Parts: sequence; structure tokens; C-alpha cells
Amino acid sequence: MGSFSIWHWLIVLLIVVMVFGTKKLKNMGSDLGGAVKGFKDGMKEGGQSPADDKDAPAGQVSHAQAADKATIDVEAKQKS
Repeated sequence: MGSFSIWHWLIVLLIVVMVFGTKKLKNMGSDLGGAVKGFKDGMKEGGQSPADDKDAPAGQVSHAQAADKATIDVEAKQKS
């Protein structure tokens, strides 16, 4: 009475598949996997030490970003 048997879980799984359908469950599984992968990649990028980022000092634009002619540099002004 304290825990569910395997038959209870199989019935619950059958009901979930009947309600949502296999295609929707497959899409939810792939979305969840992509989110976990993105989280892991973000954790790897966030773990870099400051010595690893010597290419462009903080507050300066690298040459590759400055060469982009499609961007416009503007200053935001407050309304008075």
C-alpha cells in the first residue's frame, strides 16, 4: 500500500501516451534534451577564468565587431 507496483506505473504511462500522443511526447523529450545541452554548454562557458579572455579587454570592441558596417553606433539621450 505504501508504493506503486510496476502495473500501476504501466497504466499511468499508457494513459499519458493516450492523452498526449507519441509525437508530442517525442517533441517534449527533444526540447528537454536541447535545454539540458544548452545548460551544460552555458556552464562550460561561464567557468572560464578572466585570464582566458585576453583577446579583447573589457569595454572595448574587437576588430571583427568594428568591421561590421551594418551596425550603427548611437548614444542614448534622456528626455527632459
